[in-house]
Amino acid sequence: MHRVALAVHEHTMLFELAIAAEVFGVDRSELSPTGDWYELVACTSDGAPARWLPDTPTGDLTALAAADTVIVPSTDDLDGPPDPALLTALTEAYERGARIVSLCTGAFVLAAAGLLDGRAAATHWMHAEHLARRHPRVDVRADVLFVDEGRLLTSAGKTAALDLCVHLVRTDFGSAAANGLVRMLVGPGLRPGGQAQFVAPPRTPRADHALAAALDWARSRLDQPLTVEDLAARAGLSSRHLARRMRAEVGVRPLDWLHQQRLALAQELLERTDATVEQIAARCGLGSAATLRRHFHRAVGASPTAYRDTFGQRRTATADQGVEPAVLT
Repeated sequence: MHRVALAVHEHTMLFELAIAAEVFGVDRSELSPTGDWYELVACTSDGAPARWLPDTPTGDLTALAAADTVIVPSTDDLDGPPDPALLTALTEAYERGARIVSLCTGAFVLAAAGLLDGRAAATHWMHAEHLARRHPRVDVRADVLFVDEGRLLTSAGKTAALDLCVHLVRTDFGSAAANGLVRMLVGPGLRPGGQAQFVAPPRTPRADHALAAALDWARSRLDQPLTVEDLAARAGLSSRHLARRMRAEVGVRPLDWLHQQRLALAQELLERTDATVEQIAARCGLGSAATLRRHFHRAVGASPTAYRDTFGQRRTATADQGVEPAVLT
């Protein structure tokens, strides 16, 4: 039996803990080509039963060293130092050859143990910058669902924990077992793209009145050719002064801001309208469907069609209800 240890601590969050318990704590040996599955143990600091997993065998942190795989679920404390005993146990388990896995913000615990130094790692996109600042030796990837570094694996936020757990099953027991599992869980198989497609479109940061008005003016004309000179003239600034102000007050260069706004508009139109990709490309000032697809995939990690399949509104209204689906105007 493949032994999986859940590192449960006082700041463990329920959602990712439950995902790991569902995948590794329920006997699904009928899916395995060898007839084996996982043996799950919940490890707490004092060996007391984990309150959310009353029926799961429990051990103390020393049991981590005997596990084949150690899973650290998400934590709700990103700034406080993790339990030193937990960090020591994780390090010892890794040194003895265990596979170490974090789900969502569990990456902060692995990083605190020094296990992610010099390696790529994922966490929830909302906390990626925080992880990078707190642990600058970690190569934080904010645009992927999970990172597999061999014996160190990290997932992005929330449901990406399921993506990584399924990946582990696929690694251990093969694709047929993983596909059977996701059918049982009514979950996704290999999801296209990364977590960049789930990041909220950028909001306009605070700027002074003249610059904010110029940005609003440009945003209302994204279907037209726009240059840095056009934006500078509208703001009453020189092009060089505009670039300095944009970097200081908005955080990006003028052309980068325009590009972000065009892609943000494309996301909005894919979500709320039934316009074709060609129509959306024209409305966003990106020219052709091919150009939109290229830039969209580079920024979001998914094609416009895949993005619409995930986030587009459903045509639930009927003609009898007198409601028409949104169209591009």
